[in-house]
Amino acid sequence: MSEVSNATYHWLKQRITTMPKDESTFLTEAAVAEESGASRTPVREAIMRLEAEGLVERIPKRGAFVPPLSDTEIRSVMRAREMIELWAVDEFLLRPRPEATERLDAIIAAQESAIADPERFIELDSDLHGLIVGVGSNKVVEHFYAELRDRQIRMGLHAVKASTGRSGHVLGEHRAIVDALRAGDRDAARTATSAHLARTLEVMLS
Repeated sequence: MSEVSNATYHWLKQRITTMPKDESTFLTEAAVAEESGASRTPVREAIMRLEAEGLVERIPKRGAFVPPLSDTEIRSVMRAREMIELWAVDEFLLRPRPEATERLDAIIAAQESAIADPERFIELDSDLHGLIVGVGSNKVVEHFYAELRDRQIRMGLHAVKASTGRSGHVLGEHRAIVDALRAGDRDAARTATSAHLARTLEVMLS
């Protein structure tokens, strides 16, 4: 795949992931080409890749449909996240790494600064959870978790935009997780992680 095609793919993927207004709408090759500055061929290739990932559905003569997140998909993703993230908590505490905890603190500080920027705030949210999972050093799990990232960001944006004050609550929930990891308290870390994910699910389904 050419460099232009790859760049167009990442541009369109970022747009779909971070712009809820595109949900339940059709994106045409012509419109995407005009907005992105790319020609139709790389746009077509980008749409095909996104279709393979389940982010769009190509409809003949209409374009690429961006389906909304269904309740079933939301529950499935959040359940998968909980299974992985609780495993990650256990792995994190088996091999304590002060430098990892310091990086988690830095991410939370960055989130505090980005609280008025939902897209950046949720990207940092994904970074925080990804860092905890990464400490487990299981490449298979890391790869599977990374595949959830796009949906995780979409869901996170929905949650912080749907509930006033949700960003502030997320910061508190993240601090509870990191404080428990720092203290080596497995039960508290698992409880904080499950509570955080349960609250996000509740907001998403409300």
